[in-house]
Amino acid sequence: MKIGVFGSNYQIGKQNYIQTLFTRLRELNIDVWVENYFYTYLFQQFGYAPKITGLIDSGKFPLDIVCSLGGDGTFLRTAAWVGRQNIPIWGINTGRLGFLTDVHAKEINSALDEIVSGNYNVEERTLLQMESSLLSYGDYDYALNEIAILKRDTSSMITIQAYLNNEFLTEYLGDGLIVATPTGSTAYSLSVNGPILVPQTNNFVLSPVAPHSLNVRPLVIPDNYSIRLKVESRSSNFLASLDGRSQVFLSGNELFIRKANFTVKIVKRFNRSFYETLRNKLLWGTQVQPTEKLS
Repeated sequence: MKIGVFGSNYQIGKQNYIQTLFTRLRELNIDVWVENYFYTYLFQQFGYAPKITGLIDSGKFPLDIVCSLGGDGTFLRTAAWVGRQNIPIWGINTGRLGFLTDVHAKEINSALDEIVSGNYNVEERTLLQMESSLLSYGDYDYALNEIAILKRDTSSMITIQAYLNNEFLTEYLGDGLIVATPTGSTAYSLSVNGPILVPQTNNFVLSPVAPHSLNVRPLVIPDNYSIRLKVESRSSNFLASLDGRSQVFLSGNELFIRKANFTVKIVKRFNRSFYETLRNKLLWGTQVQPTEKLS
């Protein structure tokens, strides 16, 4: 079995978990490949150089599973590395909230044993793809969570004319607009009061960011719709962010968003469900007691 390891560059206090992972991988006689940047970080930061098969420093790597060690941001970066290679991604959470990385670092040994024995499930998640009329976004114009159209460092709002299947929807005036997948419905979109979608739902969400009009609300649409956005800004430019990877676009640019023609594969444990994750991460059903009495 060949497993690749990707990680974040902030692992202070997590050294024991990292060593546990590599030690168990070696005990199971797994061929281990590590992202070059992460391996360099481990050596420079901690003086730790685990025994591995090789380094990952290009976009092609024939692996059975890729392990993302960190938070959801690390998972999204790992998904961009994997791209169309159809390799399942296994997320270990050493970060904060972690909706994508639902394996706690304390569960590394048991979860890895399940991986080796084939006792896991693989979920397919939809991505968004964005194209522009004036500027290319680069080699990877896809997003697993969301595409966010945002104003830059200015007090002026931006105006976004939205079209669905070339039919005019509305004009959003505010700080921006988020187009989120079901996976991303628990990320940025949730923070602006967007709805939570079950991952298997065939929908996208349009969630306005600080809209000028209070009667503008998030909208759920089928994921086979095409989305066209024309963005105007007094500051002559705006930001388009794909899972946090931002680029500046000129005002008047048109953006075209649609469902990608491939999916991201996510490794899930059989004893975990999306609803359990919601209860645990969002503290549903938990009664919070005050810590101090009011005088």
